[in-house]
Amino acid sequence: MIVKRNQKELRKQLKFLPWKQVPLQGRTRDSGHGRSESRRLKVATVNNLSFPGARQAVQTKRRRTDRNTGKTTIKTVYAVTSLTAEQATRGQLASFVRDYWRVEARHHVRDTTFAEDASQLRTCNGSRSTATWRNLAIGVLRLSGVANVAASLRYKVRDGRRPLALLGLT
Repeated sequence: MIVKRNQKELRKQLKFLPWKQVPLQGRTRDSGHGRSESRRLKVATVNNLSFPGARQAVQTKRRRTDRNTGKTTIKTVYAVTSLTAEQATRGQLASFVRDYWRVEARHHVRDTTFAEDASQLRTCNGSRSTATWRNLAIGVLRLSGVANVAASLRYKVRDGRRPLALLGLT
């Protein structure tokens, strides 16, 4: 589980673990979308956090540089898992953290474009069904090469034939 800022006590405990004494266990470098990024991973065995069942704590430091502006940001992300070191390698933990952010990125598009977090839809399967339709719309647009989902949606809905054409239903 990624520990966000709204989990103040747990985040505070993770922040004050003796990370300087934990050896660096992995480093990756990526580039794309106009930026370069490096990630450093540290994993510590824990047994007394305010998260029931926590066995390992993960610290990921991301250093991201925008190649256009030269601006560099550093962000520290913490995570906890109930998996022991024997059950999950550092590579698997790094993968879990990256997979989490892929899901968050998709949700970010759904929230900013469709205001999903503000939705009052709470009955039966309505919210799940609506999320499925939104994911379908985002997926179809992405497959067609769209970079800006919101702008593309605004364009497509101005003419009822455009969404049908996108689906090959003209």
